Amino acid sequence: MRSPLPARAAIIATAQEAIARGSRSFAAASRLFERETRERAWLLYAWCRACDDLADGQDHGGEARAADARAGLARIRLLTDAALAGERVGDPAFDALRIVAAEANLPHRFVRDVVEGFALDAAGWMPRHEDDLYRYAYHVAGAVGCLMAVLMGVSPEDEATLDRACDLGIAFQLANIARDVEADDRMGRCYLPRDWLTEMDIPPGQHLQPRFRPRLAILAGRLTRSAADHAESARGGTPALGFRSAWAVLAAAGIYGDIAKKVAERGEHAWDRRAATSGFEKIGWIARAWWQALRRRNFHPAAPRDPALWTRPRQPGPGPAGDSPRAGPSRFPVRGP
Repeated sequence: MRSPLPARAAIIATAQEAIARGSRSFAAASRLFERETRERAWLLYAWCRACDDLADGQDHGGEARAADARAGLARIRLLTDAALAGERVGDPAFDALRIVAAEANLPHRFVRDVVEGFALDAAGWMPRHEDDLYRYAYHVAGAVGCLMAVLMGVSPEDEATLDRACDLGIAFQLANIARDVEADDRMGRCYLPRDWLTEMDIPPGQHLQPRFRPRLAILAGRLTRSAADHAESARGGTPALGFRSAWAVLAAAGIYGDIAKKVAERGEHAWDRRAATSGFEKIGWIARAWWQALRRRNFHPAAPRDPALWTRPRQPGPGPAGDSPRAGPSRFPVRGP
């Protein structure tokens, strides 16, 4: 006889544990949501974390192990499809997706866009051009931002606010890429566009060599400046959110913004140790974000989004290996910090 499947409360408890172990920054910011949104954010995070671990052979984002990437991707697709179909999966992380997708009426297109990001990693994909980098960042983080916006009550038809939510996800991902250059290299990955490496005369696979560290620091600076631009754009979407949701978003933007700043400030020593924010710094941003959320309609009135920022695809389509979606012009200089 089959054992009974865990109740919603048990799945939420497992999801809460996943975010506490996987990301202290997101865990801190999630506490600011109202209870319903907070629980749904945990559920969505649990699915994202489980997919990431399956793709990389990790445990809650820890040290990567040898993994069969294609087998992991096949399992992600199978269980995600079952969850979106409303089937009881029997895996807490994918049952978390089943619950939150139904409760929040999540657009399936964004869920599938996230899965395509894992497919790119499973295929050993690396960006050739700057636009490829942004399309990858959309799949693995920007689409998650869109899902989070819907969790916070944004209409799936509100394209302008979804754009701002996507901007925040991209900002987080660009900061991650800048911070994790060394960790990604250990996994045989490099998310710096090949065009950028060529501009800096850095041979493929040699970017972490000591003689190239100053040039690598220039590229990290490009990433962190773009992360800041996207995060600032995302703040402009907070007037569309309720107070608690805006508070959480602004706190997360500040916490992750500090990580990007630390990478930029360390220069060629950015990868000697992993950049992170302290508990005190997180508390500081929670306090500042409370004030910013109170005054968000004054600080961030509705204004046109910066047309120079990359623009997400409006409809489901091919990923970075296929046709490019509409994109804004580059904000990066050809050379220099």
